[in-house]
Amino acid sequence: MENIMQFRPIQEMIEVTSNLYRLGWDERNGGNITYLVDEAEVQKYIDTTKVIRNIPMSFDGKELVGKYFLVTGSGKYFKNVQSDPENNLGILRVAEDAHSVDLLWGYSDGGLPTSELPAHFMSHIARLAVDPENRVIMHCHATHLLAMTFSHEITSKAITRTLWEMCTECLVVFPEGIKVLPWLVPGSNEIGEATAKAMKDFRLVLWSFHGVYGAGRTIDETFGLIETAEKAAEVYTYVQAQGGMKQMITDENFKALAKQFGVTPNKDFFEM
Repeated sequence: MENIMQFRPIQEMIEVTSNLYRLGWDERNGGNITYLVDEAEVQKYIDTTKVIRNIPMSFDGKELVGKYFLVTGSGKYFKNVQSDPENNLGILRVAEDAHSVDLLWGYSDGGLPTSELPAHFMSHIARLAVDPENRVIMHCHATHLLAMTFSHEITSKAITRTLWEMCTECLVVFPEGIKVLPWLVPGSNEIGEATAKAMKDFRLVLWSFHGVYGAGRTIDETFGLIETAEKAAEVYTYVQAQGGMKQMITDENFKALAKQFGVTPNKDFFEM
């Protein structure tokens, strides 16, 4: 077997969790990431016939049976992933019963996967249905996006339009916009189901007064998606502090931008 620390997804998780902590988007044990990984690749690094333990979950994951995921641990601090990945990360396989996962590597102190695993798995199922290449679901407490849910009209259209207006690239990066959900209990199937429903049409879902969910094909794509929306929210914060908008990107500008980059903005938020 090859050295598990050379497994590219683990290296990517170390890098992104370090960045998320450095940016202040994942304080303490806030935030979680699930990364769908290739079975053939995993088998180069671990013996997938050896199950360390079976972990029940309160969710029917029949659509994911046999799939492998690299998952951040419950109660684990992102700042510690780099120094001790085997304790803070785990490689899981969705078990044949669809109501549990087999731990194949990680959580060396006897820990568990993130408590929001059902919400992540529901979102994976939703995204895979519309994009078979989707691999990553990422949740963090991006500071300025979170703040907007307290001070801004919290409809999907209103927040999307504001984010689009703050940075030219936003319309190009997430032309479908961002879906805003009301406050719901974290870790519950209710919030998982609401997020998964939104993920059928959006790659960004904002949980009011809590944080943001992003989906993508790679770690970089998913992080970049959240990063772009968060930068726009930060600019909005500065603009408000400076006295509010006195000029902005116009609808004609948006039309030219969409044409230039070959994107189609969400028709519910912008009429071309």
